[in-house]
Amino acid sequence: MNQTVGILAHVDAGKTTVAEQILYHTGSIRKRGRVDHQDTFLDTHQIEKQRGITIFSGQAVFMLGGKTYCMLDTPGHVDFSAEMERAVGVMDCAVLVISCVEGIQGHTETVWRLLKHHRVPVFLFLNKTDRAGADPRRVMEEVHSRFSGDALWCGDSKPGLLSQELAERVAERDDELLEVYLEEGYQPKLWDDKMVQMVQQRRIFPCFCGSALQDEGIDALLLGLEKWTAPQSDDTGALCADVYRVRYDEKRVRRTYLKIQSGTLRVKEEIAVSAVEGEVQKINELYLCHGEKLQPVSEVKAGMLCMVTGLEVPCGSRIGSDFSKAGYELRPLLSAQVLFDSQKWHPHEVLNQLKLLEAEDPMLQVAWDETLQQISLRVMGEIQLEILKGVILDRFGLEVTFGDCRILYLETLKEPVIGRGHFEPLRHYAEVHLRLSPAPRGTGVTFDSECSLDVLDNNFQNLIRTHVLERVHKGVLTGAPVADLKITLLTGRAHNKHTEGGDFRQATYRAVRQGLMKGRSVVLEPYYRFRIDVPSEYLGRVLSDIQRLYGTFEPPQTDGDHSLLTGRAPAATFRNYQRELVSFTAGRGSLSLAFDGYEPCHNEQEVIAQAGYEAERDVENPADSVFCSHGAGLPVKWQESDQFMHCK
Repeated sequence: MNQTVGILAHVDAGKTTVAEQILYHTGSIRKRGRVDHQDTFLDTHQIEKQRGITIFSGQAVFMLGGKTYCMLDTPGHVDFSAEMERAVGVMDCAVLVISCVEGIQGHTETVWRLLKHHRVPVFLFLNKTDRAGADPRRVMEEVHSRFSGDALWCGDSKPGLLSQELAERVAERDDELLEVYLEEGYQPKLWDDKMVQMVQQRRIFPCFCGSALQDEGIDALLLGLEKWTAPQSDDTGALCADVYRVRYDEKRVRRTYLKIQSGTLRVKEEIAVSAVEGEVQKINELYLCHGEKLQPVSEVKAGMLCMVTGLEVPCGSRIGSDFSKAGYELRPLLSAQVLFDSQKWHPHEVLNQLKLLEAEDPMLQVAWDETLQQISLRVMGEIQLEILKGVILDRFGLEVTFGDCRILYLETLKEPVIGRGHFEPLRHYAEVHLRLSPAPRGTGVTFDSECSLDVLDNNFQNLIRTHVLERVHKGVLTGAPVADLKITLLTGRAHNKHTEGGDFRQATYRAVRQGLMKGRSVVLEPYYRFRIDVPSEYLGRVLSDIQRLYGTFEPPQTDGDHSLLTGRAPAATFRNYQRELVSFTAGRGSLSLAFDGYEPCHNEQEVIAQAGYEAERDVENPADSVFCSHGAGLPVKWQESDQFMHCK
């Protein structure tokens, strides 16, 4: 059986070196590369070699204990978290690497949260024990206090021969084992079988320790992976595959990377790509990937990763027999304008090039503003912009720069409101009534229906649902996307003769927009959860800074001459605080940040004024309705349209 194992970490924790050692120990590669020598097996892009960090997910295949494993080495820098999360979604298990010097850092927490969200079993590897200042015991205490008390030390144990302490701690977490342990003592096979179950259920997290650079601790980690993991795929079921990555090669051939969750995928096979009957796409070529090497194969079984040509489905899609979409947690917080020489390049030519990058990384959300004649894109941070600049030049021969990064705000409603939309030019007809209600933070836009099927047929209700969810609706204060709204269909009407395919789209969009115009909107801004470690002499300055930057904090923890602060603050005020902290502490203070959701904006009126958005002038997002009068369409302003609606 086949499994996919991911290697994840905060940048510079030694993740790529761990991956290199695993491949070497399993005979997958003959020579161990080093990041500082720019010759690692998986960091193959020139930019990765120059910077010494993983930017693009790499994959390889290795054999262990008669099982085939696909490895995913993921980016460790926070700016490339989107690439990492797409990989997490297809992992059967993961190795989370933590430096024994720095301990848990900001991005380590993000990785842990994503692994929990996607229910991925986790093995911990505490790395860099050879470095000055390494303290595995301290890091283990951090893991217990910040992640889970179920992280169990396995360094002095191995499958079939657990230490007494580990055997007891495993038994404490399972009633059956505890009963056996008290009556008969430790039973190796029973404990190993239970370990497999408990690891898979995320009830325990095996923890190992060593130095990947010095080749210490890798054998123990591999033995744990071999004995305490179980395949999650089904060879015999109907074909089901997840799209976790898209790339275009130098000839602009689209490469789609898949995880086969069940069944078998065969070359030249036609695959259903949506629930619409007959909507299929053909697999032209099928490859296994091992670093930069592509091995053509005729079929790939469940549990394996592969690359195909011929598919045109986006990242996050599921194809074959299930067509659900992946739900990703992370989102970009910044937007930047793309600047280029308009004498050499037409804007739409540049836009087309950037759309290829958007297909590879959907979170870029490349956008063209017709009014301003500008191209913008979304990013996680300024390092990502630096990398994008090099990628665009390398792939397209296009020199670009970027404007100043702007915070990405959202809008939502303070209270429920009814929005109504009517679209009735001559020989067209649709009417939609929606209730827009505030929803919990982070839930996005959801849809529900309270409309009877006797009032509006199911196919029309499904159309309305599609139109509510198919686009990003603009808010009316700043033009920012709306979020955290539950939109409920109350009633609607179609015409047997005149309703055309796009009529409900128009009526739905107008109903949403009218509700937003009528309602009480609020601007939301992204927040960071921060962790600051400083010499105690600077504690007063830091506390003052946090308040100045509109943050909140928990009571400081002081240990000798060092103090630890945790809290929350707006991304707009806090994203550049790292430089300030390093400056006034002479490099002795450290700051880690993790995205922590959206909250009402601390300076809403200032943000609205800076946006300069005029909702009434946004002709692409009309709130007005259109009624038929004397054989022609009659626009009616949104403030007055309710009284003309046909549904009551």
